[in-house]
Amino acid sequence: MTRALVVDDEPQILRALRINLRARAYEVETAATGAEALAVAARARPDLVILDLGLPDMDGVEVIRGLRGWSTVPILVLSGRADSLDKVEALDAGADDYVTKPFDIEELLARARAVARRAAPGDDSAVVRIGTMTVDLAARRVIRDGDGPEEDRQVRLTPTEWGLLQALLRHPGRLVSQRQLLHEVWGSAYNDETNYLRQYMAQLRRKLEPDTDRPRHLLTEPGMGYRFQP
Repeated sequence: MTRALVVDDEPQILRALRINLRARAYEVETAATGAEALAVAARARPDLVILDLGLPDMDGVEVIRGLRGWSTVPILVLSGRADSLDKVEALDAGADDYVTKPFDIEELLARARAVARRAAPGDDSAVVRIGTMTVDLAARRVIRDGDGPEEDRQVRLTPTEWGLLQALLRHPGRLVSQRQLLHEVWGSAYNDETNYLRQYMAQLRRKLEPDTDRPRHLLTEPGMGYRFQP
């Protein structure tokens, strides 16, 4: 049975989608906030996410980026935002398709089936090792090895540092271009601001690499991009 996660802060939409999806043999989870959506996705591992962008606690684009940090699950945006810039931002962040409200339920379900067919199978491992660090992408936590309470060993990352780290960890061993990183972390309007990448990579290395002068995991490919080496 296909498991769908529906994320929307409008109770009537959640109810309508739950009824229609269950009638078509979907198993349905729901969430009304971005934080709840990320938590449910980490727990339930859905096969499809239907996501509104206008959530009360965070923008839906941030939810997309959070999911894409560790999952290849198909994401279908369902939003009242009809502006092309909103669509481009959501798609650049990792959404697979975009449906505007008001919507036809049969079209929505057809789009959902289409993105599920296009989705390539992948490894949705949410836990990655970086040297002496354990990175839990679903929970957005980095824990340093050692004794003592886990909270005392937690390494704090800023939202931008998280975005950059997630973009690299999704492609272990592969070169990720400067432009791709800028688009994924800062948005499609950013193309040449490579100084941003240098600044934030330096911050990540100070927090995650044992020797910042000789990094082993967060590597620079001069003039091209960056690479996460497991």
